Amino acid sequence: MTGKFISKERSGKGRFIVIEGTDGAGKTTQIKLLENALKKVKKSYKVIDFPRYKDNEYGKLVKRYLLGEFGSLENVSPYLASLAYAGDRMLAAPQIRKWLDEGKLVIANRYVSANKGHMSAKLEKSEKQKYLDWIDNLEYKENQIPREDLVILLFVNPEIAQENVKARGGQKDIHETDFNYQKKVADVFLKLSKQEKNWVVVNCAKDHKMRKPEEIHREILGILKKKNIL
Repeated sequence: MTGKFISKERSGKGRFIVIEGTDGAGKTTQIKLLENALKKVKKSYKVIDFPRYKDNEYGKLVKRYLLGEFGSLENVSPYLASLAYAGDRMLAAPQIRKWLDEGKLVIANRYVSANKGHMSAKLEKSEKQKYLDWIDNLEYKENQIPREDLVILLFVNPEIAQENVKARGGQKDIHETDFNYQKKVADVFLKLSKQEKNWVVVNCAKDHKMRKPEEIHREILGILKKKNIL
């Protein structure tokens, strides 16, 4: 069962939240809106984005993987790909723990949840739980990274997500260009949201159209207040 390992105890009163989501759901936009709200109430916070493509060799490997340098989605083992992501988070763990010990609210743009959704989507149904247990053990037990208090999953169905990614422009990675894969990821994310006790889903579309960012933002604030994080 996922979520069974506990990382090192925290000495401070900081809280750790993750903004996760399907591609094109507006994670960066929502984090910026949340930052503005936190500044208004003078809440001490820090934001960290994953993967950190330029900060370390692990992040650089992630970038190379996403650009297809090591092969297609089908050719790269989700276990091997996950090691690069996990290494990046492991290097960030001391800083995150320091912020939490200082009592700050730490906001991560993606975290272990991203690998759970994207990498297990590559696997057959019978193999998914084995991978989820493996990555929980690797990240939280062996690498001792801080466990998040809350994961807010911004969800958009794959059809709308694909349109949003296209509208965004720029170079697309091997995850973003495969629509069937995007559908698998969306399905895994929804299943995980029911399986993981600290996940909450925010539906970012209504009647096949994206909701206004401010409306989504208000829902996120409501969740954080309900969870006594704000």
